[in-house]
Amino acid sequence: MLVFAVMRLAPGGPVEQGLARLLGGEGKRTRAESGFSLTPSQVLELEEKYDRHKSLPRAYAEWLGVLPRDVEKAGKEFPAGEKEVEIEVPGTVHVAKVRRDDAGHAELIAPEGADLGEWQVRLRTPEEGAARWAKWLKAVEMKKPPGYRAVIFKPRLDGLLQGSLGNSSKYQDSVGAMILQRMPVSLYFGLVSLVIIYGVCLPLGVLKAIKHRTWLDNASSVAVFAGYAVPGYALGSLLVVFLGARLGWFPLRGFTGDDFDTLTAADKAKDLVRHTAMPMLCYLVGGFAFMTLMMKNSLMDNLAADYVRTAVAKGVSFPSAVFKHAFRNSLIPLASTFGDNVTIFVGGSMLIERVFDINGFGLLQFNAILERDEPLMMGVLFISAVLMLVGNVISDLCVAMVDPRVSFK
Repeated sequence: MLVFAVMRLAPGGPVEQGLARLLGGEGKRTRAESGFSLTPSQVLELEEKYDRHKSLPRAYAEWLGVLPRDVEKAGKEFPAGEKEVEIEVPGTVHVAKVRRDDAGHAELIAPEGADLGEWQVRLRTPEEGAARWAKWLKAVEMKKPPGYRAVIFKPRLDGLLQGSLGNSSKYQDSVGAMILQRMPVSLYFGLVSLVIIYGVCLPLGVLKAIKHRTWLDNASSVAVFAGYAVPGYALGSLLVVFLGARLGWFPLRGFTGDDFDTLTAADKAKDLVRHTAMPMLCYLVGGFAFMTLMMKNSLMDNLAADYVRTAVAKGVSFPSAVFKHAFRNSLIPLASTFGDNVTIFVGGSMLIERVFDINGFGLLQFNAILERDEPLMMGVLFISAVLMLVGNVISDLCVAMVDPRVSFK
């Protein structure tokens, strides 16, 4: 709700951008000269195109699916002095008529032989047109007085509660389909990085705890913290320049090559590895320090606990004390954060994907923010929020598996 409100209330939205293009005109016309050709009907048309003609609570309720939204619509201004206007019905070959009366009511008249049962009509008055002009164009004088405008629309419950995330205002594609299309890319990076990080950091953390304050512990700490200090996108820029452009060892961009579909299975695997080696390194470089140090510190705390010292005093060997007594308890802090990796599966990194021009979930978020694509931003936010909640549940389950003191009975 907060993000939806911020996007609606922040300046520089789609209506402002559309008006700026209209006021900019063609050639070298000034803003004042462009204002002569701009009409209140064009302002209302932009509002309707980007669904800014409704109040913030109403718009949010429509996105949720509590109230019906306009799934299709078309509008037209009444000719001066006329009380009837013809409007082409979107998606059909029919032309409907809208008739208004002096009381401010409008009637939709279907053409002969046509059924417009779902279609409705709303009337936008001159007073409303003047008010909307004053809202969007305070510094531009209105040269032409507003008239009555008829808008025909087809309302339908088509929101989040109905399983719909809407259509992108920039690309006009389904938001859900756009997200699903990019899921495989983020899943690949998420799963591979998860396996590598846990496969390397857990043994390294154990080794550092056992070899605490030795040259091996110090050298590995310098290495992991150096990697942690380098932003992934900055490292990606260097890799693209040196390993890609200068040495030509790896492709500069993309998740796969242009001829990927024509390759054999073995060649596809090679092509995928070559294209993803550099971005994968950027994903991994910052994750090693946190996981390694968490494993080391947790294991050292347990090795210093009374139950481990008691086990060693009773004759248990040091390796057995580490792996049979302390190791499982040391996994509890890691288990509590394991569910956070679910968001990494699809979250990606918008800056890393931007550097390598990988069309994944992260780049989708980046473009949605730059283009102020409200439905796409809200769809991405909803998916991320759901995955965060799922991750919290997974973390609880993992803690219950490794911590004998916790159960769900």
